[in-house]
Amino acid sequence: MIWWYKGRRLTTVVLPGLLAFTLLAAVAHGESVSLPGLITSGGNLLFLMHLTPLIVTATLAHSLAQRLPEAEDLSVRPVQRYDVALALLTVAVAVSAAAVIGAVANSATAYEAARNTLFLTGLMLLGGAVHPQAATVTPVAWVFIAAFVGYRDFHRPWPWAVTLHPAGYLPTSFFCLAVFLCGLVALRHTRRRPTS
Repeated sequence: MIWWYKGRRLTTVVLPGLLAFTLLAAVAHGESVSLPGLITSGGNLLFLMHLTPLIVTATLAHSLAQRLPEAEDLSVRPVQRYDVALALLTVAVAVSAAAVIGAVANSATAYEAARNTLFLTGLMLLGGAVHPQAATVTPVAWVFIAAFVGYRDFHRPWPWAVTLHPAGYLPTSFFCLAVFLCGLVALRHTRRRPTS
């Protein structure tokens, strides 16, 4: 397990990513910018907290992309179970940190960051199951597509733009959890290509 811990760069990639996410969530909740709407005539409101889950998805994608072929290609090593545990623990820490910040600061956007971390990480894992390079691109593309075309009008997101929905909307929370669980299943069953 030590080879996996060092190979996935937990202390140099994942831990600093989680600390950056927590720090940004603590200082940036409630900060927003108005972006031009591509579909509507009004502007679109983008909270900085809608971007913070990308820190978690990027660091986790980078960590999972690290391979030690000599150790991992042996069938007796439960590499995929370790990777699923890493994804689950990383998201649990990020969601817990955002939820604590939301409770302490009474910030709905911090709760949204917690929920969106579930969704975007699940999306990243599903994208990575299709193609390794899609793991990083998929959540970033989702956030920016939702930011520019996710609103019917100012403050009213489309149903598909789940990362823009209010924090207390339970169907969105259950959907985000379902996407994350599907991502974990995809990670568990994804066969990594051997390196040459």
